Amino acid sequence: MEKRKLGFWEIWNMSFGFLGIQMGFALQNANASRILQIFGADVHELSWFWIIAPLMGLIVQPIIGHYSDNTWGRFGRRKPYFLAGALLASIGLILMPQAEIFIAFMPALWVGAGMLMIMDASFNVAMEPFRALVGDNLRADQHTIGFSVQTALIGIGAVVGSWLPYVLNKWFGISNLATETSAIPQNLIYSFIIGALILVGSILITIFTTKEYSPEELAKFNDEKQHKEAVGEKEKEAKLSDIFTDFAKMPETMRQLSWVQFFSWFGLFGMWVFSTPAIAQHIYGLSINDTKSAEFQSAGDWVGIIFGVYNLVSAIVAFALPYIAKQIGRRKTHALSLVLGGIGLISMYFMPNKEALIFSMILVGFAWASILAMPYAILAGSIHPKKMGVYMGIFNFFIVIPQIVNALIGGPLVKYVYSDHAIYAIVMSGISFLIAAFLVIKVKDNVDTK
Repeated sequence: MEKRKLGFWEIWNMSFGFLGIQMGFALQNANASRILQIFGADVHELSWFWIIAPLMGLIVQPIIGHYSDNTWGRFGRRKPYFLAGALLASIGLILMPQAEIFIAFMPALWVGAGMLMIMDASFNVAMEPFRALVGDNLRADQHTIGFSVQTALIGIGAVVGSWLPYVLNKWFGISNLATETSAIPQNLIYSFIIGALILVGSILITIFTTKEYSPEELAKFNDEKQHKEAVGEKEKEAKLSDIFTDFAKMPETMRQLSWVQFFSWFGLFGMWVFSTPAIAQHIYGLSINDTKSAEFQSAGDWVGIIFGVYNLVSAIVAFALPYIAKQIGRRKTHALSLVLGGIGLISMYFMPNKEALIFSMILVGFAWASILAMPYAILAGSIHPKKMGVYMGIFNFFIVIPQIVNALIGGPLVKYVYSDHAIYAIVMSGISFLIAAFLVIKVKDNVDTK
């Protein structure tokens, strides 16, 4: 028995919630460093605040994957986690830039960091089941298109989130400067509120338009023996501690991909954390601790613009990835994309003005599209269907561990090795992409023979 082949719009609706999740992520990625610096964080400490994000992923995603693998009720298997994560993340989005309202109880910086933690934990609750849902609902020959559509929606959501503060300021005249009542510009506050509303709305579209297969149906698709176990025999009760056993038994492909993911996400984290101070210093000529000037706010808005560029490119490239992978193979496609992204990040050092950074981010867009699709497409073919959720969660270890490493050493590197020149953290991110490109060629792909 085989899964039904889904049409394009069915796949689109199934992943539509990712648009809202990534819009929230984009608002965070482009603006969290800026907000935390306004609240008083030193640039050398920024990466330590950002450690919250990968730490939440390390803890939350495997647990959510385990429980969603073993959850089935009237609301489905993955859907309850989508909705709960979206609602909690929306609270964090609304409150983070408005942390000053709690200043009577504790410093705004710590409230903002706490809201960052809530956002990241909640994004992870919603995100992991979306990855697993593609593996649940699509046949093996549709995995690449499934994750590519997901990447396209991620790109669209991220473009909207990245550009929204700039658009609200330039098109609608909403100020990007501090006011007497708030150190955070109004365009940022409104952007985060809009992001929260779109996040919840997009998740609801997926919930109401997508049907999930029951555990019994998934067992039928695998083999008759598992079907009998699912419907007639008492299975071993799944325990949370099984995560450690599953980790030890991870497929060979997953072990090989772990190193590719390490260097890919080490590079991404450096780009997200240090782009605002690097561009403010290297392109705008500001001092590294200048966070109050109008020029710093303009630099922050421009980071949102160029982050939107790489996300827009990724949304377009995502539709081409299945065709490219069919011609040259998934591993070569991913390697080529990472090389382009590495060149893009390194080129930021040589760019003469802010407009030239658009070219750098176009190249990064190729890497981002592939990072969000190819590793998961390669991995899905090597995972047992009954373990799809937990292994997608465990796979997140190799996303968050490199971010934690970068979070711990990134600030000290800028201070003691790069002599307070944050642009070198961006160059290091580019080199990290190039290492990942070399390693992906060594990965075993059960489908890709090219």
